[in-house]
Amino acid sequence: MLSVWVGAQTSQGIANAMSSLLKITDLHVSVADTPILKGVNMEIRQGEIHALMGPNGSGKSTLAYALAGHPNYAITAGSIEIDGVNITERAANERARLGMFLAFQYPVVIPGVKVADFIRHAVSNVRNPDRKEGEGLIGMREFRKEIKARMEELGMDVEFARRYLNDGFSGGEKKRMEILQMAMLQPKFAILDETDSGLDSDAVRVVSEGLAKLSGPEMGVLIITHHERLLEFNPPQYTHVMLGGRIVETGDAALAHDLHANGYATVRERHPEAAADNAKAEETAAV
Repeated sequence: MLSVWVGAQTSQGIANAMSSLLKITDLHVSVADTPILKGVNMEIRQGEIHALMGPNGSGKSTLAYALAGHPNYAITAGSIEIDGVNITERAANERARLGMFLAFQYPVVIPGVKVADFIRHAVSNVRNPDRKEGEGLIGMREFRKEIKARMEELGMDVEFARRYLNDGFSGGEKKRMEILQMAMLQPKFAILDETDSGLDSDAVRVVSEGLAKLSGPEMGVLIITHHERLLEFNPPQYTHVMLGGRIVETGDAALAHDLHANGYATVRERHPEAAADNAKAEETAAV
């Protein structure tokens, strides 16, 4: 039995050595000169699913936008690395080309730009990062074949690709659009910022199943959520609890279930300083 255990550990070690790593070290982030994140540490490898949970004002979405490179989220200390490459100062498009993807809580509407055209340009930029605008687009025949296959895999009507980006889309359609982009871009790391927010149970199930089909050894996933519904089809190996701009606890899927069932009262009791900071943030947001 010992030899079996050693063999399993060795195989896991080799897999970890070969997979890409997103490393967040002592990350501090401010918005409009207000400190939000106060020293976040996390490591996500390809093939892992992590859940990030926490009450309102804890800094979950701030972490998502900071990782993606949103210019309004100023990193004041710490670092973000992909495979040892420091991307802390990199622009959002550079991070995307290195394998970062963010599914928005509130996807942007872009009238006049068709879904297929948008995704074709995005895919071309990621796969051919040195291309000039108007040149080096993925071949139309190849692209149509690929997007059709992905849409069929996700149970989406191909007519969806001919519509304008998120224009007139329902909440569920917007979130499925995010999953389609993720399927086509094939990122190393996908961050889902409350993708289940505002959706009914059927829409959550569709999005959850779509994510489950895409998750695998080539993609690390960070699911930011208040709820457990998205995690039913995508059980996390790691669940992190954010409070007052810090990750105060880490566990497995059982922790996510406990938080969903019992809330954050006991977490606040165990971490009074972070709870006080979170309360201040909630008060500020309410003003």
